[in-house]
Amino acid sequence: MTRVTNAVASHRRKKRILKLAKGFVGDRKNHLRMTQEAVMRAMAYNYRHRKLKKRDFRSLWITRIGIAAKINGISYSKFIAGLKKAKCDLDRKILAELALTDPSGFAAIASHAKAALA
Repeated sequence: MTRVTNAVASHRRKKRILKLAKGFVGDRKNHLRMTQEAVMRAMAYNYRHRKLKKRDFRSLWITRIGIAAKINGISYSKFIAGLKKAKCDLDRKILAELALTDPSGFAAIASHAKAALA
């Protein structure tokens, strides 16, 4: 009876893990057991941080909009409430971009929001 090693499949598995560890430093890139642990941890962080990135950016946009709204004499919460009342469909990402690149355009939107509240 011939000896079965399952060589092709096991080499493919090892190659896949080692390929995912490209750029890792030291033994974590070429010792299979350490590599597997490092790759699993990296994948977990990767998944978690993709979710956190959305939260971080939303927080940044809100901060930028809040500062620009204060400059135009309205609080963030009243600004957002005014936009909702005026049925303005601009999201926070666009508003933050406007606040940075086009202050006069943002001022026009802020005055529109103020008018909707009055």
